[in-house]
Amino acid sequence: MQIGLEPAIDPADIDESPHPRETPSAYARRIALAKVRPVAVRNPGAFVLAADTVVACGRRLMPKAEDAAAARRCLKLLSGRRHRVLGGIAVIAPDGRERSRVVTTTVCFKRLTAEEVEAYVAGGEWQGKAGGYAIQGRAAMLIPWIRGSYSNVVGLSLSDSAAMLRGLGFPL
Repeated sequence: MQIGLEPAIDPADIDESPHPRETPSAYARRIALAKVRPVAVRNPGAFVLAADTVVACGRRLMPKAEDAAAARRCLKLLSGRRHRVLGGIAVIAPDGRERSRVVTTTVCFKRLTAEEVEAYVAGGEWQGKAGGYAIQGRAAMLIPWIRGSYSNVVGLSLSDSAAMLRGLGFPL
């Protein structure tokens, strides 16, 4: 991993359905905590980190694009607008101490033409991605600026994750 860690992957297998009237920030934090807790129980004595990435346009949670039609809908909604990428991060130390935070990055999409939407969808990078795009790929040319953590938009704020782990005593 980029910050010098070799993570072990242990999926939490939780229900990720949003609660009624739940804000995107509250949702991101709740899901990260819901992921980290059962994994920490299965891995006693370990530092456990879990995260969830949410793309929000206003209070609206954008879906993970599962098909081309969903990717098109996401891109058309994001076209010419700013939106937020919220990364919920939760860490549990071996002694049970728990920390969580939400990292917010603002992302601006340029106004997209129908041809740009179709070309991006044809490339397939959107598959399973929150908001229907992957900034680390071809979507980079559709985004004139961001404010905040680039790695948060990719999927995990490395700076914040490292700070949380260090704060709980993990030697980095």
